Amino acid sequence: MSEQFIRTEMLIGEDGIHRLKKAKVAIYGVGGVGTYVAEGLVRAGIGHFLLVDDDIICESNLNRQLHATINTIGKSKVETMKERMESINPEVKIETIQSFVLYDNINEVVPLDLTYMVDALDTVTAKIALVLKSGELNIPLISAMGTGNKFEPTMLKVSDLFKTNVCPLCKVMRKELKARGVRKLKVVYSEEQPTKPLFQPSELADTEAMSGQNQDEMPDMHKKRATPGSMSFVPSVAGMIIASEVVKDILNRK
Repeated sequence: MSEQFIRTEMLIGEDGIHRLKKAKVAIYGVGGVGTYVAEGLVRAGIGHFLLVDDDIICESNLNRQLHATINTIGKSKVETMKERMESINPEVKIETIQSFVLYDNINEVVPLDLTYMVDALDTVTAKIALVLKSGELNIPLISAMGTGNKFEPTMLKVSDLFKTNVCPLCKVMRKELKARGVRKLKVVYSEEQPTKPLFQPSELADTEAMSGQNQDEMPDMHKKRATPGSMSFVPSVAGMIIASEVVKDILNRK
């Protein structure tokens, strides 16, 4: 027996290892949160992944995104993360789609053979599209809420969206999903009050405001969004919490 997952098997047994290996998890958004979800899951032994993100790695990703190094700037996020994951587990199967998630392409980015869906996206419309599709297909989904403008990873919580407080993105999502008949959604969110950025760098507005960082300032779906500040230790912890929830849900599924 390979020793790669022996420490994991000590906790979940041979059957647990088998369940994780045969699971297929889709991660939508391979940035500050999504890269840590992927890292946690590939090291846990998930055997099959779909990574979806349209973005490339830029210099401002270096402070928080796992695949971002000086050597990977300008490269595809999904392909760079795929390469990293394969270096951890050469037997893992990884599909990639370099695309935004839109209502128009939702059928192409959500295949029918998924075991679990992870929403680590930063736009409300894309998040809603994933929630509605997961409900239609009866595929479990967990959604990351805002991790920008936060300092305290210890204030991250797992909850149902409709029991959350403080987080501005949660408020928007509750309103939008309630209007669409959705009454339940598992999320990771922060109870920390957002910190107001000291300044807004204009050069980031064009390169990053539309991708890669979970937002916290989204009172209006149609307004141009400000770029949030971020720390290395908040989105990363959110990603690992999500990875934990995915593994536990797969292991506990009847």
